[in-house]
Amino acid sequence: MPPVEPAPPASTPEPVPTPVPPEPPKPATAALSGITPAAPRPFTDEAALRALAAFRISCPSVVRRPDTSGLTQGEDWRAACDQARLVPNTAADAKRFFETGFAWVKVGSEPAFATGYWEPEILGSRVPGPGYALPIYRTPPDLVRCTRADGTTGRGRLDETGQCVPYWTRGEVYDGALAGRGLELAYAADPVDMFFLEIQGSGRLRLPDGSVMRIGYDNQNGREYVGVGRVLRDRGILPPGGADMDSIKRWMRAQPDGGMSLMRENLSKIFFKELTGPGPLGALGLPVTARGTVATDPMFVPLGAPVWLDMVTNDADGLWVAQDTGGAIKGANRFDTFWGAGEEARRIAGGMSSKGEALLLLPRVSVDRLLSQRAFAQP
Repeated sequence: MPPVEPAPPASTPEPVPTPVPPEPPKPATAALSGITPAAPRPFTDEAALRALAAFRISCPSVVRRPDTSGLTQGEDWRAACDQARLVPNTAADAKRFFETGFAWVKVGSEPAFATGYWEPEILGSRVPGPGYALPIYRTPPDLVRCTRADGTTGRGRLDETGQCVPYWTRGEVYDGALAGRGLELAYAADPVDMFFLEIQGSGRLRLPDGSVMRIGYDNQNGREYVGVGRVLRDRGILPPGGADMDSIKRWMRAQPDGGMSLMRENLSKIFFKELTGPGPLGALGLPVTARGTVATDPMFVPLGAPVWLDMVTNDADGLWVAQDTGGAIKGANRFDTFWGAGEEARRIAGGMSSKGEALLLLPRVSVDRLLSQRAFAQP
């Protein structure tokens, strides 16, 4: 019997390395986009006085608030804020403060683009009733910041398994996703008017007894903002340049569903709180200033920073202060100017859509630090 050769040892499979997930890209910020020093530009006496008043309002928050743009630190603003309290309330002194007290810079390279917003007034009621059927919701308690399966963090809700999932869309809220939970703050008479009040972020409800209830932004569902004007332009329904607010409203009201299907395409949904003091309130939690406050992307503009605008259409030219944000206000050099309340504010803001130039006014210590870091990083 021939000898039996031993079986070869079983081969051990090579261990499969665990894939390392790629590092998520850093979010775009002004510090990464770069700054270019600029000379001070002209602005009117009225713009200087409004900007000074708005800047003073922002100072208590600015000196302690983290700056997500990476351009400044809270303490950088202290000298300018201390000086602002001492500036006499004259146009000449206000202009001198902004011209000499800050470093003027441009962020990035693209042109500026400005729109406008205002505080609208619509019909509403604190209780449901005939003609007042559309709920205006408070922030739901299950709207939380959580980490999704793909590793990203943002607004969402936890489902029955504890998994972080996107929050309800506008359409799902319209269909009753929040009904019966006691979240109704008030009720609107007209869905189209309420839709545009959401875009503005705050507004006034004229109640059946003639009194006014003021409401303001409190939270957002974390879903994508879709501009309905762009949707109508892209589909050739309204011509380029013809998709202003009044044209969009007329088109929506002419539809069999009152424009509801178009509104559903904007997945974003705003939740409100009642405002009982001065306001409306901006992203700093402080009152905004008519013709003095501008909404910006805080990844590119420090909240509280003065902003100089020069647009092709001249209404928005002058000095503003970054005191607010907006779901559609994204990227460097994107601005939304606040015009207050009333028909003139509605007319100007509703027609505001213009390109131009924008400069930020920053503490000199911030700009010196940024330029020093840039010089050190260059080979």
